[in-house]
Amino acid sequence: MIFDIDMIKKHYSNFSTKVNNAKKNLKKPLTVAEKILYAHLFDENELKDFARGEDYVNFAPDRVAMQDATAQMALLQFMQAGRPKVAVPSTVHCDHLIIAKEGASKDLAFAKNLNKEVYDFLESVSNKYGIGFWKPGAGIIHQVVLENYAFPGGMMIGTDSHTVNAGGLGMVAIGVGGADAVDVMSGMPWELKFPKLIGIKLTGKLNGWTSAKDVILKVAGILTVKGGTGCIVEYFGEGADSISCTGKGTICNMGAEIGATTSIFGYDEKMKNYLVATGRNEIADLADGMIGYLRSDKEVYEEPEKYFDQLIEINLSELEPHINGPFTPDLATPLSKFADVVRENRWPKKLDVGLIGSCTNSSYEDITRAASLAKQAIEKNLKAKSEFTITPGSEQIRYTIERDGLISLFEKIDGVVLANACGPCIGQWARQGADKQEKNSIITSFNRNFSKRNDGNPNTHSFVASPEIVTALAIAGKLTFNPMKDKLMNENGKEVMLDEPQGEELPQKGFDVKDPGYQAPAEDGSSIEVVVNSKSERLQLLEPFEPSDEKDFLMMRLLIKAKGKCTTDHISMAGPWLRYRGHLDNISNNLLIGAVNDFNGQTNLIKNQLTGKYSAVPETQRAYKLSGIPTIVVGDENYGEGSSREHAAMEPRHLGIKAVLVKSFARIHETNLKKQGILALTFTNKNDYDKVQEDDIIDILGINEFAPNNPFEINLTHADGSKDKFLANHSYNKTQIEWFKAGAALNIIRKQFAK
Repeated sequence: MIFDIDMIKKHYSNFSTKVNNAKKNLKKPLTVAEKILYAHLFDENELKDFARGEDYVNFAPDRVAMQDATAQMALLQFMQAGRPKVAVPSTVHCDHLIIAKEGASKDLAFAKNLNKEVYDFLESVSNKYGIGFWKPGAGIIHQVVLENYAFPGGMMIGTDSHTVNAGGLGMVAIGVGGADAVDVMSGMPWELKFPKLIGIKLTGKLNGWTSAKDVILKVAGILTVKGGTGCIVEYFGEGADSISCTGKGTICNMGAEIGATTSIFGYDEKMKNYLVATGRNEIADLADGMIGYLRSDKEVYEEPEKYFDQLIEINLSELEPHINGPFTPDLATPLSKFADVVRENRWPKKLDVGLIGSCTNSSYEDITRAASLAKQAIEKNLKAKSEFTITPGSEQIRYTIERDGLISLFEKIDGVVLANACGPCIGQWARQGADKQEKNSIITSFNRNFSKRNDGNPNTHSFVASPEIVTALAIAGKLTFNPMKDKLMNENGKEVMLDEPQGEELPQKGFDVKDPGYQAPAEDGSSIEVVVNSKSERLQLLEPFEPSDEKDFLMMRLLIKAKGKCTTDHISMAGPWLRYRGHLDNISNNLLIGAVNDFNGQTNLIKNQLTGKYSAVPETQRAYKLSGIPTIVVGDENYGEGSSREHAAMEPRHLGIKAVLVKSFARIHETNLKKQGILALTFTNKNDYDKVQEDDIIDILGINEFAPNNPFEINLTHADGSKDKFLANHSYNKTQIEWFKAGAALNIIRKQFAK
């Protein structure tokens, strides 16, 4: 079965015409990213040469994908929109709420019982509104999408920042907040600032220990966690065409860690092979017939410096394996230098756990390369010195690798196969002993490694590498091991070396699965009732936010001045808090508890101006809200970095915060704040951040003159009576200003469908 084939056929039948029209009007060659963007304009009459990084554009994505944690709030919002059915193909994937602890079967059974209320809610909402439902155990959303839904030249949004995985199959796939998903599911235009373009030319070919993961680990080191903000990263060149489709997906997936809007490869033979292998021959045939439209124009490839805002070149033949971290995914170190860096920084050399798999590195190719090392360990009488876990990306992957004997190889070196879910990557890892907060090291093939991210322990030094490097280091049991040159002592007291990993791009016997875990919605969901228990701790129906009175914000108090890295993890933690993602009031009890207070260097301890005492952030904000005192949050660079976590914007809105003023925003978080009716501002002069003091009374002037490119005036009255004032910028356009005035973007949608 090919999902959405009629939609895809219709898309391809019009795609070349739309691209030709764009090229005719713009009078210039186009990159593949531009072709897809221009082919998905919500209104073709609005076609023009959009200014990259400046113009807001309305798009019409082909589909929406939601994971279970974010789907709850997205669908609670959609229920308010007034539509009987989603306007575009949409799916829900139950992957984030499964806790990794003992192994696949026990963990999955426990999750189904623990999360029954949420799963039942998501299933019934999906059934009612025509949404495809992927049951717990079916797999991680991004892997399932790559296997079933992604197609070259398409455009998709998903309520998870790693939606960009689908770029490995030539799709513009963008992570968004739930309110954006509601726009698309409601048939409304979806707005995005037209991205800048970063071109990455890949020459040569991967070899030896180096894998696709090392490409993005290298790129993250070059661009940093914010270097891709507002940009689409396009990979091209002979090296790009030589990388497997799933390898391309790995590269695109972790592009979220550089802040990129999305990443993409042009259509090629590797993509065709993957489409055929996953039973989508018809799509492959369609794509083959228009390959020139699914790649950048030849002029782009010949003179890329003319067509990209930034150009990077990487020779894959010379690229060596990298290890990134700890505590940030952009601290990139070549393997040859890593042991010295470990010693210099006094990071724990003993490796406690190695974890492979996840949405980015659980392909058949990844698993076979890691399994080839497990096979060597068995043959050379080596035992894994570290704990070792394997997370399959989907039931199809798990079933296929079990059939081909790969799971048994891992089990023979004491590897534990976890459920087909996100688990340790997102803090859903019941790691024994983590509560002791001991200093330790782990290494994963995941994407994110922020403090507390995996196991809740701030002293866990988490590193990111390819599955094969992770496996090799887990066998060695130490971070300082370099499998390219170091020997290991086996159980017989003999020194041995690991040979280069070997893998298969696609299974020789083809993919196989008994039950992929998909459930189609009812043809007519009008009679289905979605019930939410008013006493539930995990689900809560939403009430509309109040419209703005369009008056200046006066006599505001500072809630917190966050110092340094303040990701969506810091603003709204995951881990045990994921259970409350469908209950806005309960999850609001984690608001900014991970942010570092600039005035005392501590987390979740701020001054309550009502009492003069220091207390927790959510508790303090609830006190301000009860007293009718408006508040503001001040932040540092790239505020809201990381995931699409919408609660990071909904919680402050729910608790009464009026504005967030920072040095710079991460893209998705800034949009989420705008959607929820919070004033999102940036310092005109970043040094003005230093002027904000703990006891300040703060005014924001110019609300009644809110207009594009019109800055606000910020007045500070300090405790000693002295004053400061400065300007703050915003990036709101006319439509977004209406969101603010209405109290939230959803309020406008509701009114439109009520007419």
